[in-house]
Amino acid sequence: MICVEDTVTLYRPTGPEELELVKASGYKKWPPRLPEQPIFYPVTNEQYAIDIDSEWNVKASGYGCVTRFNVRSEFMNRYPIKQVGGSHHTEWWVPAEDLEELNRNIVGLIDVIQEYRKTE
Repeated sequence: MICVEDTVTLYRPTGPEELELVKASGYKKWPPRLPEQPIFYPVTNEQYAIDIDSEWNVKASGYGCVTRFNVRSEFMNRYPIKQVGGSHHTEWWVPAEDLEELNRNIVGLIDVIQEYRKTE
C-alpha cells in the first residue's frame, strides 16, 4: 500500500540569485530571508507566479523562473491565504522565522517548471 501525504502545491516566482541557492540545496529548501525580507511568500497559482516573473524578475535581472513545490497541508493550514490584487493574486505570508520549519515540511523537491529570459 502506498501512502501519499496530504500536501498543498505552492508556486514561487524565483530570480537567478535565489535559484542558485535552491540549486545548492539540491532543490530541497529555500534560503533564509534577508533582513529586509520579513516574510516568505509562496503563491497559490502558477499564473500569479508567471505575472510576478514577467513584471519584476525578468525586468530586474533578465531572468525569472516559476518553481513548484509541495508542503504538508498541516503546516500550511497555519497561514491564511492573502489576496493582494486581482482575483488570482493570492499568496501565503510565512514569517521569515518559520522558513526552516516550512523547509522541513516540503515533500519532494522544488521543481523549476517555467523559465523566462529578457528578449532584446
